Order: sequence, then C-alpha cells, then structure tokens
Amino acid sequence: MEVDDREIARLWKVSRTVYQMLNDRGFLVGQSELTMDLDTFRERYARGGKVDRNSLVFLVKRRDDPTDQILAFFPEETSLGVGPIRKYCERMVSQLVSRCLIIYPKNLTPAAVKAIDQVREKYHIEFFHESELLVNITHHRLVPQHKILTAEEKRTLLQRYRLKETQLPRIQHSDPVARYYGLKRGQVVMISRASETAGRYITYRVCM
Repeated sequence: MEVDDREIARLWKVSRTVYQMLNDRGFLVGQSELTMDLDTFRERYARGGKVDRNSLVFLVKRRDDPTDQILAFFPEETSLGVGPIRKYCERMVSQLVSRCLIIYPKNLTPAAVKAIDQVREKYHIEFFHESELLVNITHHRLVPQHKILTAEEKRTLLQRYRLKETQLPRIQHSDPVARYYGLKRGQVVMISRASETAGRYITYRVCM
C-alpha cells in the first residue's frame, strides 16, 4: 500500500506541474487544477488505491486562440513503444488536434522515438520523463522570469537594436527551461532577473 501511496503522490506532483506548465504557455487551465491538493487528486483519479493514468489525459485551449489546442497523455507502459504512439496520433486526428505532450514513466523505445520523428511534420509531439516534472523548475529561486516574444515583438527588438537574429545570445532547444515553455527554434525569449542596482536586468536569447 505504501508503494501505491508513493505512486499516487508522485503522479499528483507530475500532473500539477504539467497543468502549471501549460498555464505558463498561455493555455486555459482552471484554478482547481493548478491548486489541486493530494486528497482531491486521490479522490478524483485513484479511488481504487491506484491511479488510472488514462483518466489523467486532458485537452486545453490557448487563451487567445481557442483553435490552438494541446492534448496531454500519461501512458502506463513502462517501456513505451510504437502502439501507444499510433493510438495518440489517431486520437489527435479524431479531435482535430496537432499538438500533444507525452509524459512517460520509464523509457521510450528506439522504435517509438523513430515513430515520433516520422510524424513531426504533421504533429508537434513533446515528450517528458515523469522525473523531469516532479517539481516546477521555473519556481526555483535561481531561475529568472522568462517571457516568449511574439513575432512582432521580436521584429521590433531586432530593429530597435539593429541586430540580426544570429547576433543574439542563444538558448538551446534542449535546455530544460526552453522545453518547459515549449520554445521553438527561432523564437526569442526575454529573461528578467532581479538586480541590486537596476531593479530588473533584462536580456534576450534566441532558441537554437
């Protein structure tokens, strides 16, 4: 029973971070999901003493564009293969969604990675190991505030400082914070740090 309790607590933390992450990306997430406590999570998703991962699946829409939607999947397979990936793609087709998150518990098989690569042009699929989402890295005191610039804001920035995109400092696409915010290559992020002398210290980085 202790093992099941630990697993429930683990998935509660993971799902909470996923909701927070999508909220920070600009998707419409209810306050009840953002602040759900462990007892409520257990009552909703683990009535039999074990979490039904299929019941954790959810879809949210972007606040400023309801047509932009994303699905979050929580596979139960410890070794995630091609089969579930195909099922997720079929569900995306049926719900007219082109983006999803896959939060897997153990590992992705090489065949699954290959299958995801083969559909990248049609679907935008992001995958995270559960351990990456046990805590919200952006809540750490040493992680500064990040804000993704719109295409217009990026254009204005480059014009104002007479810069080319390649002259901006870089943030790698694989950077944990870049992955948290779903940064795409070419997008620019504004990073705001506290400064003892200037109040706020602003820098910009382009995702590469």
